[in-house]
Amino acid sequence: MNAIRMISWMVTVFFAVASILVALLMRGSNEAKRLMEVTRAPLSVSSQGPGGSRNSAAGLLLGLARFIRTRLGFAQDEKLRQKLMAAGLRESSAVDTYFGIRLLGPIAAVLAGTFIRSNTFFWILVLMGLAYIAPDLWVGHCTRKRRERIRLELPDALDLMVVCVDAGLAIDQALLRAGQELALSQHEISEEFIQINFEQRAGKPRIEAWQSMADRTRIETVKSFVQMLAQTDRFGTPLVRALRVFADGLRQKRRQQAEELGAKTTVKLIFPLVLFIFPSIFIVLLGPAIILIARNMADVFK
Repeated sequence: MNAIRMISWMVTVFFAVASILVALLMRGSNEAKRLMEVTRAPLSVSSQGPGGSRNSAAGLLLGLARFIRTRLGFAQDEKLRQKLMAAGLRESSAVDTYFGIRLLGPIAAVLAGTFIRSNTFFWILVLMGLAYIAPDLWVGHCTRKRRERIRLELPDALDLMVVCVDAGLAIDQALLRAGQELALSQHEISEEFIQINFEQRAGKPRIEAWQSMADRTRIETVKSFVQMLAQTDRFGTPLVRALRVFADGLRQKRRQQAEELGAKTTVKLIFPLVLFIFPSIFIVLLGPAIILIARNMADVFK
């Protein structure tokens, strides 16, 4: 085990030094970023300085992960791509990054497990399992948080769409305008609206693009919203009236959910009251009386 521990130390030091070098290469200059955003002029790799090194280092790591994935026979998984998009990871390199983390995680877990002196093999297996499922747990957590934000942001987006349609815009232009206006304050719903516009520009039918948003988010409110838009488009009913009625229904539903949570608060407060507050009150109120009674009883039985 001493030889294995020595090898683990060497490999750990190597990965630590390599990580520090990669972090230094990937750290860009804030002034250069601001200047590039203002001018938006294409810079060559040699003129970018730290930014060019950062892009090349990141590209090298992603290229290595892509090469290993293709060599091992793991083709592009559409379900994985949809899962990452539902979590808000829309970059083209998200699949390679996900695969690289799942590949390097168990290796790092093996190295970390060799430093545990007792039950080394058991802890290596535990750490490998945790490192393997950790990316899925993180993606699921991001997906749940994103769905909750979309559910809360949808009523405000509908109000903005009503204003846009009242101003004379069609439904497609209203979706795009609402997505552009909400890009800073409500980023998640803005991404979905702009994604619908991109899919329609690529030639996807309107109703299928709307249905894709419902499939990505998997939220009942969004599904109802998409069904309402599809029925409005199919039967030619007034869009403004349908949007207003749907927005009012969403706000009423959100108000009912808030009232339901408020009603549950009374029941939830019983446990901290009984366990923490009531004992303190009894000690403060009955403690002096109990002490006085005990003293009087002691004087009586003397």
